[in-house]
Amino acid sequence: MRATAPRRWRSGTEPATARSDLKLRLLLSLAFTPFFALCTAGFAVLAARAAPDGAPSRGTLIGFAVACAVLTVFAVVDLVVVLHRRQTEL
Repeated sequence: MRATAPRRWRSGTEPATARSDLKLRLLLSLAFTPFFALCTAGFAVLAARAAPDGAPSRGTLIGFAVACAVLTVFAVVDLVVVLHRRQTEL
């Protein structure tokens, strides 16, 4: 027999089946996916053109490009999840 964890009392006012706002997530994903993609390309171009002893350094620009690429992937995955959830719910 498996023991279950005790139920905690909820202190918030949110409903028991609270869900995220899919329209807002869709809007944010649609807005930030191209923004982060452009930032990734921009930082990559700046890193390629940066002087070895320039400021900011090439490593810093590459770091920003990688960070923007990760955020782009995150926004794309969220966009795919939101679109899938909207199809299954409607």
